[in-house]
Amino acid sequence: MIRINCPFCGPRDHSEFTYGGDGSIVYPELEAPREAWHDAVFLRENICGVQLETWQHVHGCRIWLTIERDTLTHEIHSVRPAHPGIAAALHSKEGAGT
Repeated sequence: MIRINCPFCGPRDHSEFTYGGDGSIVYPELEAPREAWHDAVFLRENICGVQLETWQHVHGCRIWLTIERDTLTHEIHSVRPAHPGIAAALHSKEGAGT
């Protein structure tokens, strides 16, 4: 069983989340050639080890998260909101001691 520490809801079972895919993919601009889109969507590495993934807390706060997870051991190394603005707000709140 994988336990994911949601920044808003606390530790939860992975069954509350939906896997969103590889979190390291940078999608091309809308006007990019078809080949660029093909490569971004279909050509993926099957990483054996630590990778970035996106997950959504669908049975909780519904936030999208970026999770660094080891695909061999399922150990989670980090969890942060996928949206940079929310991540920055949480970070500034932690720095304020609140």
